[in-house]
Amino acid sequence: MNCYLDNSATTRCFDSVAKLMTRIMCGDYGNPSSLHRKGVQAESYLRYAKEVIAKSMKVEPKEIFFTSGGTESDNLALRGAAYANCRRGRHLITTVIEHPAVRTTMQYLQEQGFEVTYLPVDSCGRLRLEDLEKALRPDTILVSVMYVNNEIGSVQPLAQIGELLRRYNPQILFHVDAVQGYGKFRIYPKRIGVDMLSVSAHKIHGPKGVGFLYVGQRVKIRPILFGGGQQGGLRSGTENVPGIAGMAKATEEIYRNLEEDVDRLYALRQRFLEGLARIDGVSVNGPGGRDCAPHIVSASIEGVRSEVLLHALEEKGIYVSAGSACASHHPDTAGSATLRAIGLKKELLSSTIRFSFSVFTTEEEIEYTLQALYELIPVLRRFSRR
Repeated sequence: MNCYLDNSATTRCFDSVAKLMTRIMCGDYGNPSSLHRKGVQAESYLRYAKEVIAKSMKVEPKEIFFTSGGTESDNLALRGAAYANCRRGRHLITTVIEHPAVRTTMQYLQEQGFEVTYLPVDSCGRLRLEDLEKALRPDTILVSVMYVNNEIGSVQPLAQIGELLRRYNPQILFHVDAVQGYGKFRIYPKRIGVDMLSVSAHKIHGPKGVGFLYVGQRVKIRPILFGGGQQGGLRSGTENVPGIAGMAKATEEIYRNLEEDVDRLYALRQRFLEGLARIDGVSVNGPGGRDCAPHIVSASIEGVRSEVLLHALEEKGIYVSAGSACASHHPDTAGSATLRAIGLKKELLSSTIRFSFSVFTTEEEIEYTLQALYELIPVLRRFSRR
């Protein structure tokens, strides 16, 4: 059996997405800036994509800007807003468990003279509102908090954060990295006070190399790329029409039966947790029940190194992760900033596996994976003691 349980790293494209992109690449391949018929046809895909994505969040199409993915969206939001609003202040706030796309961008801004406060999280990976309130200052211009943590699935209280920021100072901008949350929850930025929101298509069964940034109309933001002035000058460069259209199609598909799909994911997650509970020395990181994202399970296995178990599972056709796929390119973050932040024991930092599910995950795959764990873990523990 082939079990792909690394859906937080990337997802398989919907068949409808692949078909649409092939049609555009091979037939409707015009440049959307061209004035002839093929250009107009290409531009119509962009217009439709903006309408589909905007509708999913109940925002305006003109507030959607296409990017190359979550990393660019985060960079554009943080750098663009910081530079555009630096006359009001140079203080930024984020958390210690952010994705490298946010964390390293914040480090860059520190080098440029901005001051960054990194807020701690509790043992479940959640921001404490009282910590945020204490960190706010008259010169705070931006707060960036991820919606769903990509390693342990903790969900941040966005509505409460938005309310707190509006109450303290309505001018403070609120950015959300929603790469792991979009397509798993209904997200309405205007209702909860979110000013900017980053999304990546390949996490929702769309193509790699494309994403979007929601930017509320009140937000003052500067471009970080310069060129032909596409997308109102905020994000120059010829638009990736096949990718953008594929992302819109994935958005339609993922939100069509969202509640039913999410209920099924929570049921699969619960069955998996029940199975893990039968294994001695296995603990699950992050919150439980519906306080956690429906698709992520982080499990620490005493006495077994994560890389060893990962490859042993791979031999059985089961694909999982030892943590964030992007973090593997940052040797300075070895041991996971998220796992350290929630207080995980030092000896478990290198013994943690992330399982992540999708709408394609089946009950049979869950049972097959559990059976493999029952067989492998005792054997690997015996070898590790030698």
